[in-house]
Amino acid sequence: MSQWPQDPSSPGTDDTGERPAVGEGSPWAPDPGEEPVHTTERPAKVAGDPLSDPLPDTTGGPTTPPPAAPPAAPPAAAPAAPPAAPPASSFAPPPPPSSPPTAPPATPPPTTGSGRPGVAVPPLEEQEQGRYMSATDFLDRRDAHVELGPATWGWRGRVRRWSGGAIRPRMGPKELAFQNDRALIQKDFDGPRTIAFINPKGGAAKTTGVLAAGYTFGTVRGGGVVAWDNNETRGTLGIRGTRSAHRNTTRELLEDLERFKDVYQSRIGDLGAFVRSQGDAHFDVLASDERPDVTGTIRAADFNEVHKLLERFYRIILVDTGNNMRAENWLASADAADLLVVTSTVREDTGYSGLWMLDALQDAGYQNLKYKTVTVLSDPSPQVDAKLAADLTSVYEQRTRAVYRVPYDPVLVAGSVIPYAQLSAATRMSWLRACAGMASAL
Repeated sequence: MSQWPQDPSSPGTDDTGERPAVGEGSPWAPDPGEEPVHTTERPAKVAGDPLSDPLPDTTGGPTTPPPAAPPAAPPAAAPAAPPAAPPASSFAPPPPPSSPPTAPPATPPPTTGSGRPGVAVPPLEEQEQGRYMSATDFLDRRDAHVELGPATWGWRGRVRRWSGGAIRPRMGPKELAFQNDRALIQKDFDGPRTIAFINPKGGAAKTTGVLAAGYTFGTVRGGGVVAWDNNETRGTLGIRGTRSAHRNTTRELLEDLERFKDVYQSRIGDLGAFVRSQGDAHFDVLASDERPDVTGTIRAADFNEVHKLLERFYRIILVDTGNNMRAENWLASADAADLLVVTSTVREDTGYSGLWMLDALQDAGYQNLKYKTVTVLSDPSPQVDAKLAADLTSVYEQRTRAVYRVPYDPVLVAGSVIPYAQLSAATRMSWLRACAGMASAL
């Protein structure tokens, strides 16, 4: 059974306020413009000017002498000379060109007929000129013309159901956006991807964010996702996730890492003794140390060993970091991450902590930090300070590539095991949009 709602919108409200799908009236498509018409006027003939007089006849025939010029009119009085212009300032801008060049219109990326990013297939005209359609081009062209639908949400879906399928309206903007977000999450990667959730302050929704993202990636992609608590001592990811029959954690995995050294003999099923399946959420959890009698911390070398192992068996690795950004394993996770997710609640202290962390990473020499980072802002209560939320959104939009808002959900803030089936429709839709943004950044 699908974990996603089929009709989350209220009647009559499913086709307003959302962006149109790319490829159907796309606002990025350039408007066809008219080419300028260039005309050349023949200069007027000037008496006595040899360049404007007709050429003499050289064929030997009779020539007709030109008519006598009329008597010259008396010269008119010369107009008074205009006053001399002041000397041009050296700081004055240069005069604009007579015909400024026009930049060519931007070409939008190739999309399929359904609005989803696709593979550009050569048009038939190019194929007729020598480039023939291959078998792969044929399949790509067929896929490009597949339209999403029919509608299942809102009044469009009700019309389809009431008519018994005789009337099949197209999807509205909200349903199209939902399907496009799912397509982004389901896209293929050319290797495993690591996403680290970071904020040095406790209570910044790192753990709940990792579990919500694990649920979203797991259910939409169908597995291949692991959430890892990379706390140097003890974290809470194992407590908030679904429990297992065993109590093994990262510490026990490190002690038994030798059995996974042989890449030909080790199997993903062997990891079942260390990770905890999340059931219908379709992802696993690797908890941090939970034994009170164990001393020591997780080092950078320990992180690299476990990370290398997880990359062999999972496609997406979600890392829940600790609160000490000076710890070896924290810095190792930031170095290994393909994407950083700054989590924060709509509070001044957690928002400031995330910005302070970005300043520290920038000073440490992290390159392209803005384009490697997204932000997830969560509401800690049903009522939040709207002005503070707007300020945090604005400043994080300047520091990261995108900001995603997640509404308040009592299931996430209760502090107990998260019942994924009880997440509200608004929470699931918000995290779907956020994970789609993460996937597009990868």
